[in-house]
Amino acid sequence: MSRSPHAPSVVIVGAGPRGAGVLERMVASAPELLSDALAGPGVDVHLVDPFPAGAGRIWRHAQSPLLAMNSMAADVTMWTDSSVVCDGPVAPGPSFWDWAQDLREHGDPRAELGPELADELAQVTASTFPSRRLQSHYLAAVLREVVGRAPAGMRVHVHRTTAEALDETAGRQVVTLADGTVLRGDAVVLASGHLDATPTDDEIELAARADEFGLRYLPPEQTSDSDLSVIAPGETVLARGLGLAFVDLVVLLFEGRGGRFVPDPDDADPGRLRYEPCGREPVLVGGSPRGATYHSKTHYQLRAGLPPLPRFLGPDVTDDLIASGGPVDVATRVWPLMAKEIGWGWYHELFVGHPDRVRAGWDEFARRFSAVAHGSPEEAALIAELVPDPLDRLDLTALDRPLDGVHAPDLEALQPLVRERIAEDLRQHVDERHTPHLGAFVAMLSVYTETTRLAGSGVLSPRSRAKDMPWWQSFFNSVASGPPGFRVRQMLALSRAGYLRFLGAGMSVDIDADGFHATSTTLAGAAPVTTRVLVDARLPDPSVSRTVDGLLGGLLARGEAVEEVLHDDDGAPLRNTGLLSVRPADGALHTADGGVHERRFAVGPHTTVKVAGAFTRPGMNAQSLRYNDAVARAVLSALPGAASRAVPAA
Repeated sequence: MSRSPHAPSVVIVGAGPRGAGVLERMVASAPELLSDALAGPGVDVHLVDPFPAGAGRIWRHAQSPLLAMNSMAADVTMWTDSSVVCDGPVAPGPSFWDWAQDLREHGDPRAELGPELADELAQVTASTFPSRRLQSHYLAAVLREVVGRAPAGMRVHVHRTTAEALDETAGRQVVTLADGTVLRGDAVVLASGHLDATPTDDEIELAARADEFGLRYLPPEQTSDSDLSVIAPGETVLARGLGLAFVDLVVLLFEGRGGRFVPDPDDADPGRLRYEPCGREPVLVGGSPRGATYHSKTHYQLRAGLPPLPRFLGPDVTDDLIASGGPVDVATRVWPLMAKEIGWGWYHELFVGHPDRVRAGWDEFARRFSAVAHGSPEEAALIAELVPDPLDRLDLTALDRPLDGVHAPDLEALQPLVRERIAEDLRQHVDERHTPHLGAFVAMLSVYTETTRLAGSGVLSPRSRAKDMPWWQSFFNSVASGPPGFRVRQMLALSRAGYLRFLGAGMSVDIDADGFHATSTTLAGAAPVTTRVLVDARLPDPSVSRTVDGLLGGLLARGEAVEEVLHDDDGAPLRNTGLLSVRPADGALHTADGGVHERRFAVGPHTTVKVAGAFTRPGMNAQSLRYNDAVARAVLSALPGAASRAVPAA
């Protein structure tokens, strides 16, 4: 192989968990794919991020100490393990829990973390939900370990600044940084995470009308970055959205202003809390399409071990669907397989982990369950026969629409009804009698991997791409990305104290000179709730065309990047997803002329490849780790002198 006249180099824009994860996979595969360069001029990798490398923006230390992860300490890792099936070498490393124990036993926590976080570390167990600030230190430690494992000849450089432009000169990628530095690389990875964007037309119009009427509107943004001082003590505030951004809003507006939660146990809920106000509280009225908070995180482990997945929707089935050429309708052809897979995970945990709660062994159930169609009378009869307790039966409709059947004449009457649903959901996610919820979650991760492949293949029908896949993403988020149980208990305490009120499902908002007026289908016919403040409690929708990122904006303007627009069969646009279009196999950027740039890659939530989280539970053969590996090997293979590789389909 001929030697490159210069040391091959890669620029990774974004040094948070996704960028660091791609770097880790590059470090693992470099000895195989870049042996000549490592033995000669070496290889340079540049990490560019204005926020601390490793943690990045979302997990940076400089945020409220009250904000917590929504994963348990034992359920977070950045490293591959024996479960991960990928082309690159498996390189195990410490999970968060391993790192925490090692630092406590062999390190100096006070020197490394400071007294406050050292005290937190001393209390961490495998099942606690650490603060995001403590997670920032784990991620920094991961990056240090990754850099320390770099093979001889690989040099890693960190630039604490912003990448402002990406151009190409003589085949090299030229990245201009805000501090004036110019980096010349042979490949670039855009791992910048959630994109800040200018407001949508609807948001601009709403903000203008709010300003005209003297109202206050807080548009979508990262809640930890919001200026909540504009919300005055005692006033009623409307929040649209009940996901993780809403949870952060609750934390910052109540405990963040000095309120306290103290134990208030009763027979039904030994973990029940009572809220002690500080006097600076607003009254928060929250609503969303579903009307209830995301489902609580599970607080237990599988009794039956990992279910044997995939069973109904595996790579072979997905391959056949892709090979069909489409159009593939998710609702009729794919959802039945998705639902069977989720049921397979649920019932494996029930029949193997709780044999006293069923009327047959797993082998019999598995055989009969596999023989009947999803949603059929035969399936319903089988489950009724072998699963006597209705609470042990999987109800996907109830998971998706937790307030179905709930109606109230007014807001006051609604509150105990919503609290009852949320409290029961919490009970099932902390009581080991209900571990099938975790079996379903594990199956949903398997399903997510295959639906990601389908979404990127181009074979889904226009309606499915515009409707079914956004619904599935929303449903997945509500089940998989919920808050820890202690947060749910805090919200229930605030609700009982009258500081947090739930509007119900099917929320709608109008505006006039008197304020924002909100109601819901749950409260059909009731008088609307009127406030002077509206918070859109969610992240901004992704949008390359509205991004404030000058580098991405420049690529789009020159046709060197493409924003995904979904079209119907006649070519008419259905929906602009706002996502950066990439080749599904490895994240290579699509270009406006229909091509693919073989030396520019992107990974993260701003792209068309949806991956469930930047880090994962150990032992799960996680999609995020496998995709990081695929991107990293494609990046290394794009460098001068690299081992040749087959070019994936666009």
